[in-house]
Amino acid sequence: MPMLSCSALTCVYNKNELCSKGDIMVGGKDAHVADETCCESFRERTGEDYSNSEGCGCKTIHVDCEAQHCIYNENCKCDAAKIGITGSSASRSQDTTCGTFRCD
Repeated sequence: MPMLSCSALTCVYNKNELCSKGDIMVGGKDAHVADETCCESFRERTGEDYSNSEGCGCKTIHVDCEAQHCIYNENCKCDAAKIGITGSSASRSQDTTCGTFRCD
């Protein structure tokens, strides 16, 4: 499992720049650059959700990956030692990016 850091502070699962979801899906099936990827698991904090995420922020996490052209994609699983999800002011998954994406 990769170590994950996440700057999508508006995500309901973000806890101290870690993810409390347990697993995420990186989208971007035909991506050739990082900006064509996203965290499909992103869910914006709203109302009651805005105050705090549930669960603990995990340093390592299961990452499923649809980005077929990423060098770290190994049978639709992320094989990178560390990944970073960006999108500090995201309001939808398309506003996030897998900053670790590298095209093969």
